[in-house]
Amino acid sequence: MRITWSAALVSLAVAATTALTTGAAATPARQSPHHHRQLLARDNFRHGIGQWSTELENGGSVTANDGVLDVDVPAGASVWFKRPFSGRYEIDFTATPVSQGGPNDRVSDLNSFWNARDPRSPDNLFGTPRSGALADYDYLTTYYAGLGANYNTTTRLRRYVGVAGSRPLIYDYTSPLLTANEPNRIRLVSDGKHIQYWDNGELVFDYTDEDPYTSGWFAFRTTWSHFHITDFRVWRLKGEGGPATPGSSPGR
Repeated sequence: MRITWSAALVSLAVAATTALTTGAAATPARQSPHHHRQLLARDNFRHGIGQWSTELENGGSVTANDGVLDVDVPAGASVWFKRPFSGRYEIDFTATPVSQGGPNDRVSDLNSFWNARDPRSPDNLFGTPRSGALADYDYLTTYYAGLGANYNTTTRLRRYVGVAGSRPLIYDYTSPLLTANEPNRIRLVSDGKHIQYWDNGELVFDYTDEDPYTSGWFAFRTTWSHFHITDFRVWRLKGEGGPATPGSSPGR
């Protein structure tokens, strides 16, 4: 069979393009690992809120039924997972801002604390009481992400340093923001000095901390809002084995 020079050149061009495309797809930049993860903790929200501790500024309700954690609060609220995590790990969950005419159905403030510790009781976050008001958390050392905060106008990453009145700002964006009744699939990555925050597959924050917080507690944080949260999972990332807390096992 005869092959013309033009046909050969076309074939080479197609092969080169395919190789480049395949290579790019196979090695996405700075993406959190998915393979060979170990499940550390989970909550399907079908057995109450026994794995959580709530701090509510002005009441409201935090309940778990039929696979949904319902957070319906008129003021500040922090809902802490009772177990701390350390090392290389990832937290995944889906949160939907509810807007159905309820008194707290303000679409705003899908916030999170992670790797949080309180220097006043460093080995037990719950050894120091807090009211649920935001100012109480200035005393923590922690990362804090706010998606759609300030009446759904800002998305920010902060690094709290344990000093009252000081909440150092790392990133300050105007997108992405929240959409009423639309789910947000959140991934928080704690990988040594490397911190990532993903929303619906979009990398929002990618931060390298030269003095990182590498262990502590996680909380859902909000204020005057109503959220449905589902599918909470915590994973040990590839390359480091064993549970984050010795002797612990995944929850419900």
